Amino acid sequence: MNFITLHKDRWHPLGGEDGPPVSINAEPHLLLDTNQWHAARAQWPADVPVGIKLANDQDVEDIASDLPRFALVALHFPKWTDGRAYSQAVLLRGRLRFAGEIRATGDVVVDMLPLLRRCGFDSVQLRADQSR
Repeated sequence: MNFITLHKDRWHPLGGEDGPPVSINAEPHLLLDTNQWHAARAQWPADVPVGIKLANDQDVEDIASDLPRFALVALHFPKWTDGRAYSQAVLLRGRLRFAGEIRATGDVVVDMLPLLRRCGFDSVQLRADQSR
């Protein structure tokens, strides 16, 4: 299991201090939400690694046709007691055969690590008070 720290993470979300961007330029290791991805996918070069972040109430089947284009899928845990992202990871690995990185984000604590690993997560961004 890889542990991700924000200041050393090569993946970065789109946007900045001025709000949402007007246009999306393809750059390596950009982490997009589904709306951003749908706006940019037609022009996205195949050789530029891109990631997508999903809320835990989004259906992973909605991005199934685009999975080969993603190097990373970040699944969000809004609360550590909400396990829907576990189910998303199992679907990604099992039924959809996603071979890229699956990352746990949000309210992720150390106690979740064994189940995260069993469900197919590769990396985790621990909550600030849990990071090592």
